[in-house]
Amino acid sequence: MLTLEDAVREIERAAVHPETGLPDEVFRLVTKLTPMINVDLLIKNEAGETLLTWREDTLCSPGWHIPGGIIRFQEPIEHRIHAVAQSELRTDVIFESEPLKVTEFILPNQAYRNHFISLLYRCRLTGPVPEELHCKDLPHPKQGEYAWFAAPPENLLKVHWKYRSFF
Repeated sequence: MLTLEDAVREIERAAVHPETGLPDEVFRLVTKLTPMINVDLLIKNEAGETLLTWREDTLCSPGWHIPGGIIRFQEPIEHRIHAVAQSELRTDVIFESEPLKVTEFILPNQAYRNHFISLLYRCRLTGPVPEELHCKDLPHPKQGEYAWFAAPPENLLKVHWKYRSFF
């Protein structure tokens, strides 16, 4: 019979480089046991509109969200902010050193990834977001597309409703 100590050693072997990300099974376990800390990027254009990206995954119903990502083990916050900008927008950002808001999200009906401490940072794009990522059919966006909004859309992800006052 596998002891708890043996199980922990096996999990540690599976998570050789946590700073680059965890295997899915280990990540799900960790997110069941402890809150995750993530950064969210509040990006405005000259018209005061907010940049949102479309998200469809198994955890959330499809909807618009503020670009963001979970901080990896021993990763500086600034690195995760730049990594989110690159992965979601294929460009970079300049950001204020202090978060605009610190928010706690608890999703009790979700099996994992259900407790977050979110740091909202005011950011400014340093270059254009590629045109191919721009949502051209707003009623029917595709995964990863972006659009600018003057007000929160009805299909803003529920976890980001706490950010509505920033629109």
